[in-house]
Amino acid sequence: MASSHSSSPVPQSNSSDAFFKKEVDATKRFRPVQSLPDVCPKEPTGNPNNLHDSPSLVVDQQRWTIYHSKVNLPAALNDPRLAKRESDFFTKTWGVDFVDTEVTPSFYLPQITKEHFALYQQEITPREKVHERCKNICTPKDTFDRTLLHTHDKSRTDLEQVPKIFMKPDFALEDSLTFNAVLPWSHFSTAGGKGNRDAASSKLLQEKLSHYLDIVEVNIAHQISLRSEAFFHAMTSQHELQDYLRKTSQAVKLLREKISKIDKVMCEGSLRVLRLSLTRNNCIKAYNKLKLMATVHQTQPTVQLLLSTSEYVGALDLIATTQEVLQQELQGIHSFRHLGSQLCELEKLIDKMMIAEFSTYARNDLNRPLEDDCQILEEERLVSLVFGLLKQRKLNFYEIYGDEMINTAKNIIKQCVVNTVSQIEEIDTEVVVKLADQMRMMNFPQWFDLLKNIFSKFTIFLKRVKATLNTIRSVVFLVLDKNQKTRDLEDTLQKNSAKESMVDSEVAYLTHEGMFISDAFGDGELAASQRNTSPNSEPCSSDSVSEPECTTDSSSSKEHTSSSVTPGGVEMMIGEDMKLTDQELVRLANNIQELLYNASDVCHDRSVKFLMARAKDGFLEKLNSNEFVTLSRLMEGFILDTEQICGRKSMSLRGALQSQANRFVNRFHEERKTKLSLLLDNERWKQAEVPAEFQDLVDSVSDGRISLPEKKPTATEERKPAEFLIVEGQKYATVGTVLLLIRIILEYCQCVDNIPSITTDMLTRLSDLLKYFNSRSCQLVLGAGALQVVGLKTITTKNLALSSRCLQLIVHYIPIIRAHFEARLQPKQFSMLRHFDHITKDYHDHIAEISAKLVAIMDSLFDKLLSKYEVKAPVPSACFRNICKQMAKMHEAIYDLLPEEQTQMLFLRINASYKLHLKRQLAHLNVVNDGGPLNGLVTSDVAFYTGNLQALKGLNNLDLNMAEIWEQKR
Repeated sequence: MASSHSSSPVPQSNSSDAFFKKEVDATKRFRPVQSLPDVCPKEPTGNPNNLHDSPSLVVDQQRWTIYHSKVNLPAALNDPRLAKRESDFFTKTWGVDFVDTEVTPSFYLPQITKEHFALYQQEITPREKVHERCKNICTPKDTFDRTLLHTHDKSRTDLEQVPKIFMKPDFALEDSLTFNAVLPWSHFSTAGGKGNRDAASSKLLQEKLSHYLDIVEVNIAHQISLRSEAFFHAMTSQHELQDYLRKTSQAVKLLREKISKIDKVMCEGSLRVLRLSLTRNNCIKAYNKLKLMATVHQTQPTVQLLLSTSEYVGALDLIATTQEVLQQELQGIHSFRHLGSQLCELEKLIDKMMIAEFSTYARNDLNRPLEDDCQILEEERLVSLVFGLLKQRKLNFYEIYGDEMINTAKNIIKQCVVNTVSQIEEIDTEVVVKLADQMRMMNFPQWFDLLKNIFSKFTIFLKRVKATLNTIRSVVFLVLDKNQKTRDLEDTLQKNSAKESMVDSEVAYLTHEGMFISDAFGDGELAASQRNTSPNSEPCSSDSVSEPECTTDSSSSKEHTSSSVTPGGVEMMIGEDMKLTDQELVRLANNIQELLYNASDVCHDRSVKFLMARAKDGFLEKLNSNEFVTLSRLMEGFILDTEQICGRKSMSLRGALQSQANRFVNRFHEERKTKLSLLLDNERWKQAEVPAEFQDLVDSVSDGRISLPEKKPTATEERKPAEFLIVEGQKYATVGTVLLLIRIILEYCQCVDNIPSITTDMLTRLSDLLKYFNSRSCQLVLGAGALQVVGLKTITTKNLALSSRCLQLIVHYIPIIRAHFEARLQPKQFSMLRHFDHITKDYHDHIAEISAKLVAIMDSLFDKLLSKYEVKAPVPSACFRNICKQMAKMHEAIYDLLPEEQTQMLFLRINASYKLHLKRQLAHLNVVNDGGPLNGLVTSDVAFYTGNLQALKGLNNLDLNMAEIWEQKR
């Protein structure tokens, strides 16, 4: 058929017109082979790279080209902000200076010059020449095409005369429509007058059909002539093909007979064996499945049996295994469709049973009689419960034990009080109903024994709690250790599997390269593997089952158990289904340890409430020192015992003890201060005799023991009181108040030894007591307060000297007291010792004031007597005799009270005052050291004064230096 295209197709290479081939070697230009272009191609031909550079969605989607540039012209022309439209539309948007403004070159658009087209011109010039040459030589092609087209069009024109209905593939004259279209009977059904015309029409129709037949036959003949060679070849080879088919049919028949014989002889028996073997395996699997179903069917009775013996772990393991079997191996079994939900409900019931069982165990363990026996109650039962609770992730079970622990601590105190009250006949329980009121009716020994009993019960209670909690923690640590071992085992298996995969890859490589496995492995290993895989091995019987087929556990279950022993010797099997993380287990272990600390805190809190209940009526504040010290030691011992058991300090009981100690210190100090105040108010400041017990007290302090010695009545009666107190070889004349003050000071020191927690408070109170004694004694003696308080007529020099000596005695003991407190203070508390430095300074100032007062007394006397002194006979004058008399009285008053050194220093100061007044009076009388009569009289009086003063006891070596009474000549 003729082509309808305007350009004829390109001729093939087998045509005789070889000149249509393109004479260009494409391999030299490294381009794909191109077909000869048309003379007037409608589309561009040739290499696509030689076309113009147009945008491509594939290549240029990430590269900016000129096609990306866009201008919105309406936006440029319509600017509503301008008041009027300018003549130039460019200035409308960009202003009047737009024309004169130089546009900055774009960074994205390159500058195009003629050099950019040089390469294109070089490539396109040869192609253009080839194209022009082809146009010149393509004229014969058009002539040939026209010839072919003419022949083809003629045949086509003849065929077009044949109606299209004859060309349809479904052409059939049986179809009425087709028949009527081919033979239009309407031309033959008209009236009889037109018979000749109908005969002519039928003849014409016959001729037309004959013409159509001729056209078709001519075309068929033409087509046969074109393919005549192939047609005659097929006709000649038809007989040979039939011979081939006959021989092939006979060969197929013979082959089928042989295959049938082979099937009967060799295949039917083997296939029957395989079929029977498969049937046997299916029967075994069915038997194992039924056996597994029978085992699963017994799960609920077995769980009930385990729960009756408190085997919660075994019951939970059985439920978990059964659930896994139901989900994997018995999935879809209609008879077990409700078993999974029943097991879930049973598991929830077991959870409640374990919690109730653990609560009962905790109650029984904590409420059993508190004896010295601290053994764990039913350790196997406890370990089983803990494992079950851990398996079910009930990690708050320790809170149940904590609640029972608090209730038990309350009951311990209540029971101890009831037992103690029932043994005291003085308490009528019918009249006094409340336990607190009954307890308050006890005296100190009874109440102290009750507290001691409570502390002992609490100690046993804490030991039991510690033993139980240690067992629980050991179970937790066993599970934690099992998790760590499991992870280590998994890591090892992963490493081994990696090694095995490497070996398998090496074996596959050797086999692939044509080597035998026996070359890679030893002969022994190969023989063993051959024996294991030998086909002659006897198959297992119907009762014996292989591991992957006949196990009653889940084939995919990875549950393995390992044996572990608790500290109490209980052996448990730990499964790998403890799905607890290390963080959860460590947190649980810490919470259990914290529960032990809470037990200690509970015991301390209940003890504090017991103490506060007894202290409501001020009972503890009324205790004497010995009783409070005994109570304090008992409480300190209990605190240390609980710290040793639990490993942590509890501050509640220690705080209560400190609070009571502070109250005791306040009362202790107020009693001593009040006692000292009463003693000072009644002190007449006369020298007192020193009983032997006070001398022993001082001697014990000199030996380095600051404590109150034990009383010895027999020895005390035999020894008489001494006149002076001997302290390290020195005599101290004291008053009775100071003796008692020394005893009070030692009581403070001993109280610090007995109760170390009150050291700082005692130091402050003792400092206050010493300051009070210093200030009060100053008011009574130096301030003459004793005249109104005691009723003394006057404050004598003897009172002053005695007061000074008492102060010196206290000053002597201050360093000893300081060292005693310093040894019991913490280094950060050493700053409190400055109180003793201040007290020592105050005492020294007080002593100096007393000495100054004694000098002032004599100074006023000298001023009074020497102001009336006249230099005249007789010698010695009355004034000097009176002065010497007063000096003798002063010496007599203070000599036995003050040490000899202090007496000499005092009289030197008095002598200096005397010389000052005498010098002033001589200057007033104009008496000079000129050797005259007046000078001689004065010299005689002075010699009398010197002789009398040096005649006093202890003053014989006193350097008076009386030459200073005379004015020095300049």
